[in-house]
Amino acid sequence: MPERLTEMLMDTWTPLIILWITVLPSIYMAPMNQSQVLPSGSSTGLKRLNEEQRVLNRSKRGWVWNQMFVLEEFSGPEPILVGRLHTDLDPGSSKIKYILSGDGAGTIFVINDKTGDIHAMKRLDREEKAEYTLTAQAVDRDTNKPLEPPSEFIIKVQDINDNAPEFVDGPYHATVPEMSVVGTFVTKVTATDADDPVYGNSAKLVYSILEGQPYFSIEPHTAIIKTALPNMDREAKEEYFVVIQAKDMGGHMGGLSGTTTVTITLTDVNDNPPKFAQSLYHFSVMEDVALGEPIGRVKANDLDIGENAKSSYDIIEGDGMDIFEITTDAQTQDGIIRVRKPLDFETKKSYTLKVEAVNIHIDPRFISGGPFKDTATVKIVVEDADEPPVFSPPSYLLEVHENAAINSVIGQVTAHDPDVSSSPIRFSIDRHTDLERQFNINAEDGKITLATPLDRETNTWHNITIVATETRNHSQVSRVPVAIKVLDVNDNAPEFASEHEAFLCENGKPGQVIQIVSAIDKDDPKNGHYFLYSLLPEMANNPNFTIKKNEDNTLSILAKHSGFSRQKQEVYLLPIVISDSGNPPMSSTSTLTIRVCGCSSEGIVQSCNVEAYVLPIGLSMGALIAILACIILLLVIVVLFVTLRRHKNEPLIIKDDEDVRENIIRYDDEGGGEEDTEAFDIATLQNPDGINGFLPRKDIKPDLQFMPRQGLAPVPNGVDVDEFINVRLHEADNDPTAPPYDSIQIYGYEGRGSAAGSLSSLESSTSDSDQNFDYLSEWGPRFKRLGELYSVGESDKET
Repeated sequence: MPERLTEMLMDTWTPLIILWITVLPSIYMAPMNQSQVLPSGSSTGLKRLNEEQRVLNRSKRGWVWNQMFVLEEFSGPEPILVGRLHTDLDPGSSKIKYILSGDGAGTIFVINDKTGDIHAMKRLDREEKAEYTLTAQAVDRDTNKPLEPPSEFIIKVQDINDNAPEFVDGPYHATVPEMSVVGTFVTKVTATDADDPVYGNSAKLVYSILEGQPYFSIEPHTAIIKTALPNMDREAKEEYFVVIQAKDMGGHMGGLSGTTTVTITLTDVNDNPPKFAQSLYHFSVMEDVALGEPIGRVKANDLDIGENAKSSYDIIEGDGMDIFEITTDAQTQDGIIRVRKPLDFETKKSYTLKVEAVNIHIDPRFISGGPFKDTATVKIVVEDADEPPVFSPPSYLLEVHENAAINSVIGQVTAHDPDVSSSPIRFSIDRHTDLERQFNINAEDGKITLATPLDRETNTWHNITIVATETRNHSQVSRVPVAIKVLDVNDNAPEFASEHEAFLCENGKPGQVIQIVSAIDKDDPKNGHYFLYSLLPEMANNPNFTIKKNEDNTLSILAKHSGFSRQKQEVYLLPIVISDSGNPPMSSTSTLTIRVCGCSSEGIVQSCNVEAYVLPIGLSMGALIAILACIILLLVIVVLFVTLRRHKNEPLIIKDDEDVRENIIRYDDEGGGEEDTEAFDIATLQNPDGINGFLPRKDIKPDLQFMPRQGLAPVPNGVDVDEFINVRLHEADNDPTAPPYDSIQIYGYEGRGSAAGSLSSLESSTSDSDQNFDYLSEWGPRFKRLGELYSVGESDKET
């Protein structure tokens, strides 16, 4: 009611205020003549009068007016009069000219230069420009001299309601939880009006709902939207379309309005319990299903969404609570039933379970609406499957003595087919677990027999696997581990733990302990080992040594007298009989070696050899052998050194006048016969190894016998050197250890000026059979030797 009274008062006073604003400027626009009429006189008197007035009176402006106003959007047939300018200096003689300048002067506003009337020439829009600042001045019409200083004034454009409200941010989207109480805040909208908010009611807005009732309401002045109905259910209707109107002029008739839309969505709350689609579920499963495998799914539907629709499942009753389990699928929110323990069709063929689904997130506001859970019954039928044989028990432990006879039965395994058909079973041994084939099994009754002898000392345990196979379906196979323990029998005689050798000092005393020996037995009696020691019957009265049994199952060897001497007897052998306490008892004879040694006064053994008496003081046999070895080594080194020196002094090439291979002359130019000593060294061709610095030279004297021969017919060329080179070249090519010696000389230049002509046979086209060297002996003593050499070479070749 107070708001309505306020609106009525505003409606009454608004026209009066508009009238006052419109009339008041017209009253003040009339010029106020406050100038005085000055008497005529000299200019000096006028000046003095003016000075006195400045001193005695406050100076007043010649222009007197207030702000001018003009209505916007005015579009009459003639320009609208805005106002009139007048000065007290204007006597009415039309000698004063009014000038207007500033915003819109001459275009929007025009002044009558004689009367000072100002007219608006165009339609104005306050929303584009709300006021104009102009400058007015009065000048002399003839001289254009200003009569008074210029003055500014403002023309304001008065607003009219020409703009409708607008929702700049629309359309709007909002959410509110479902089942909210009346008056719950939803959202707030805002509209703007371009009209003047301080002048009239053109920008005063009032909001209302055009569509969306009775679900929502809006505050007229704050534009806050609230719920108007309680318990709106999202599952019944999720989205609402609301139209909001904003109207100016305070909502009165004639005001302008604008609208916007608000889409309001109800958000979900957990106000609905889960509900199973059916109250009874049936599933079937094979009895051989693997553990953890799913056998069925149940579904509890929830009208809510998101977190509010999540449920957890549990088995609360039934005869299979320990056999089955149920889990929740996070993606589909299904309950998955899985096998927890093995099933057996022959034992139980069906199960009945009671499954419960409960909401995870419960809203306390709606807990009074009922329990947020539901139950359903699940019946599971177990179907028969062809199962493999079953051993009873699931593992075996057998014992057998190591002296058991071959083919003796050491145990039996049993298995049965759990199926109703009960197929016969055949047994076998997995030979991968019995590589030595020490055991056999009867395929019909499962009796395990011994195939080879057993030895506990070699292997105490044998682990084998027995395989049971159905005769009707060989794919149905079961395995069972069988551990066989080999039991001990007394089949090993005791013996010394190690090869003992006792040392007896020559200066020992009677009754002195020479050695303590221990025995071992590979057998393993239940009550432990107990050994009996004795001497051989024929040595029971040994004059030198005696034995004594110790409490720790060891034996002490004692000397009966003193005065033992290495020179008299260096070593004593003492046979000892060792017996165990088995049934029957086993015994063995071990011999203890007792060596007589020289000892210090403290009883420390120093030497046990007889040779120590004949050696110098401080030298033992080992030291003597070491000295002798050093002497022999030095002799060997000296002999090798002398041999190497002698070999080094020998010439590398054997000088022998009979070796024809050393007298091949190098024909770089014409030589001087036998006096030319620059001969080609053919020894490298003779033995390629001789040039290798790492291998010794083998300069072998040729075994050729130079026999004189009859003169032959002259031949154009001899082939002995050529053949020799080819043979050596072949040997060098086929010898992997020989370096590649290519020593063939190429004679590209023949000597000139010789009366005998050329002696070279390298490029001759004739053979040895066509050449005779007897004529060389006729050329003088220098060539006689050369002829003999060639003749001897030819005769040797023919031989």
